[in-house]
Amino acid sequence: MTRAPVTGDVTEPAGGRGAEVRPAPVAVPAVAPPTAPATGDGRSGSAAPSGSADPSGSADPSWSPSDAVISTRGLTKRFRGGQLAVDGLDLTVPRGSVFGFLGPNGSGKTTTIRMLMGLIAPTSGVATVLGASMPQSVTAVLPRVGALIEGPALYGFLSGRDNLARFDAADPTADPRTRRQRVTEALDRVGLTAAAGKKARAYSLGMKQRLGLASALLQPRELLVLDEPTNGLDPQGMREIRALIREVAAEGTTVFLSSHLLDEIEQVCTHAAVMSRGRLLVQGTVAELAARAQGRLVVRTPDVALAAGVLAAHRVRDVLPGEDRVEGAPDALAEDGLPELCAALVAAGVRVRGFGVERGTLEDAFVALTGEGFDVAG
Repeated sequence: MTRAPVTGDVTEPAGGRGAEVRPAPVAVPAVAPPTAPATGDGRSGSAAPSGSADPSGSADPSWSPSDAVISTRGLTKRFRGGQLAVDGLDLTVPRGSVFGFLGPNGSGKTTTIRMLMGLIAPTSGVATVLGASMPQSVTAVLPRVGALIEGPALYGFLSGRDNLARFDAADPTADPRTRRQRVTEALDRVGLTAAAGKKARAYSLGMKQRLGLASALLQPRELLVLDEPTNGLDPQGMREIRALIREVAAEGTTVFLSSHLLDEIEQVCTHAAVMSRGRLLVQGTVAELAARAQGRLVVRTPDVALAAGVLAAHRVRDVLPGEDRVEGAPDALAEDGLPELCAALVAAGVRVRGFGVERGTLEDAFVALTGEGFDVAG
């Protein structure tokens, strides 16, 4: 079953506006520990324009909507008090993809995931997961899904191994005769074998994330939903979890990965969608999204000020001097004009150590779409 760290009531989203919402009970593990109800992450604000990318998110012409593992149409969540957390979301996650769900904190990612998992009911619109409507089909769908949402819900007084045994026992599809083997293998996959006997209350944030991921991997699943899975991990831990996500995907599991780390999405995802202020801006393959961003003309030189002057004189826009490099927008230059520009730099006495147009990145695309900065650590 999904390892969502909530067991019932859902309070208002962060920000303090909107009254408490109490959805109907959903099928979460009966032994889930008592934790404070998690909150939605939607924030009020003006909506950004919707993107016009192919909603399939796939460049494969043979793709059809029946291949979608997750599909939403007009999915909307408005909390009491008027706060709009998710606004008319049309999202399609192709089967077999590693799908990155991007957006800054407060963009509506976690609220969307909670609706997809049947943890809160949408205000309007429809959502299907593995071909079934949610939250109506929650009891049939969740046993086929592994999920880590808003951090793992753990019993602090139990060891990591015993926590996983509790999670496994809550799954009606799990064979108790092979429970010990599943728990041992899950601990090994996330690198917690040595700490299996330690009480969960003594785990670091990164270790708790690993244990939560292990709970989602106790059995093979058709869909793995991960909300910020590398939260609290050091760089080495991030690399290990990314490798694990690739391994799970190679086994045939569709992975839906929510993150605010662009570097993470670029390294592991085949497809991505960008959310901002509750609205979907664009979705498609990672390559397609990065291609939307214009490249940058880059001149590497110790003569930064001189090079910047030459570029400006040749009507290069958005000239940005840096340390041992100058950047500019290449759109005003025809491709055959780059050699002439390089020659002009050399003729002016600029010591050119590198010259060319660097391709756009996912970060460039995000900034172009939203006008906002983004956390690209990782």
